[in-house]
Amino acid sequence: MSANGALLKTDHVTKAFGGLVAVEDVSFEITPRSIVSIIGPNGAGKTTFFNMLTGLYKPTLGKIEFAGHNVTGTRPDIITRLGVARTFQNIRLFSSMTATENVMVGQHARMRAGLFGSILRPPAVRREEVEVRDKALEMLAYVGLARDQFERLATNLSYGDQRRVEIARALASDPALLLLDEPTAGMNPQESARLTDFMEQLRSERDLTILLIEHDMKVVMEVSERITVLDHGTKIAEGQPEEIRANDRVIEAYLGKRESGQA
Repeated sequence: MSANGALLKTDHVTKAFGGLVAVEDVSFEITPRSIVSIIGPNGAGKTTFFNMLTGLYKPTLGKIEFAGHNVTGTRPDIITRLGVARTFQNIRLFSSMTATENVMVGQHARMRAGLFGSILRPPAVRREEVEVRDKALEMLAYVGLARDQFERLATNLSYGDQRRVEIARALASDPALLLLDEPTAGMNPQESARLTDFMEQLRSERDLTILLIEHDMKVVMEVSERITVLDHGTKIAEGQPEEIRANDRVIEAYLGKRESGQA
């Protein structure tokens, strides 16, 4: 953890793709066991910011710290091993694997067996394989997937069940920080409400810290302790939900600038 108690901290992070600046000079931090959101219009740089936090992109400028480690530009597998897991806006399950197998893959960063162990399969490796499968089943049950869906191919699961499997796979890596990218996309209001309750459950039962990108403002306002707003790659506001709801710059970013004299 950093000296000020933040679990995750970014200092003046910028990401440019050639002449396009997707994220510009964003400083941000999140404390342990909090639930915070990043919002903003389409193209605001939210997913690019997530991709830097998880090592998919290397910042052009700035620094990222997680749990006291400088992880700027660190490989995704190392960041996962340190305790960061994520889901994606577009679900990225292995479609030809079962739900159980997908969650087993999520534990790869924690497994001890190397290449030769996987080939020779001594007793210790076989025991670990059993443990990994048992944990996958436990995670699938925990996220609420029906048991008769555990061995179905991911491609044959409903959209909502695929989301559950993706979250189970992220949880299987034993993260301290869970990043959720548009977790309620494609969900009906009842499913979104259940996910909101589930985020609270993850924090209380597993001491998880949660950072989410979300377009559903009802979910954002209900679950978030703090909200950070990006627009065109820059941070335009940060604060508690009631502050963000009344912020003129945020309203303008979402609705457009009012014409002079317009009510």
